[in-house]
Amino acid sequence: MRLALDWAAKAMYLTAPNPRVGCVIVRDGVVIGAGHTQPPGQAHAEVMALRDAEARGHDVRGATAYVTLEPCSHFGRTPPCADALVLAGLGRVVAAMTDPNPLVAGDGLRKLEEAGIATTAGVLADEAYEMNTGFFQRMRFGRPWVRLKVAASLDGTTALESGESQWITGADARADGHAWRARADAILTGIGTVKSDDPQLTVRAIDIPRQPRRIVVDSRLEIALDAKVLAGGGAWIFAAQADKNKTAALRDAGHEVILIPNAAGKVDLPTLVAELGQRQVNELHVEAGHKLNGSLVREGCVDELLLYYAPTLIGPGQGMFALPALPRLADKHELTFHEVRRVGTDLRILARFQK
Repeated sequence: MRLALDWAAKAMYLTAPNPRVGCVIVRDGVVIGAGHTQPPGQAHAEVMALRDAEARGHDVRGATAYVTLEPCSHFGRTPPCADALVLAGLGRVVAAMTDPNPLVAGDGLRKLEEAGIATTAGVLADEAYEMNTGFFQRMRFGRPWVRLKVAASLDGTTALESGESQWITGADARADGHAWRARADAILTGIGTVKSDDPQLTVRAIDIPRQPRRIVVDSRLEIALDAKVLAGGGAWIFAAQADKNKTAALRDAGHEVILIPNAAGKVDLPTLVAELGQRQVNELHVEAGHKLNGSLVREGCVDELLLYYAPTLIGPGQGMFALPALPRLADKHELTFHEVRRVGTDLRILARFQK
């Protein structure tokens, strides 16, 4: 199963909105076939492993398939993988997890069992879950996994009062941040960051087959048409106020404007996250300023914090989150440390909200 997870990792940037899945086929302790899910509309991991075994001249009848997610049992862009395993005559299938997709949800394993194939589920389930946090989140709750990234000094400063922030963390941490960008389906920022930093929000440190979708929260539709985040088209601009001329210009340049105002005349953030789920976004990566960061946390829209701390003290400046004062300490936002790791000279912390 660990080898199957290694194969799943090869599909990290390929499969969205489908999950990243790996499969190995074993006979007498020897791997005779392996593969991972291909881009949407192409073969899934199980079929790739069967093809690999055939290309190597191996007979898979009676062999065991280890797959990082329950084989699908429904017709989508491709036929059911469970059917392919039955037709191939596998003797046993071991799945890391059952598929939370309501179109599958145990039916794949049942189909295998009805065909006389022995099944096991729950092997290295935690590792398999980490490979597809966004897919599981969207299947279960209809929204993407939202990861909010912040780089700061040890005293929690993300920029000077002047706005200068390049660079607080080192080159290794910045490259690592690009790796997290790369695995996301979309990257979100706010109009304040666009105005002050004019970021590209692209993945540049890693060679990947596709760039994540770029999203801007811009309540009053103030974005300049020559903003770098708009280069190449395809951005989604979430606004609260209509501007026919600006909307037309953005649409002519290949972007989409989505109006979702809340009662305060700003973008309704929970509705935005739900809309991204409808648009099949599995993982959302946020790189924004302290105001939007605070709003996303306050509205319960964030699942995980990706924090980079530099071994420096900066003093007064912009903070990490603009949050209101709490009337009681008991009202604090509770998180758990998921992972702590040194990256170059900096410290990386993954912390998840308790929900």
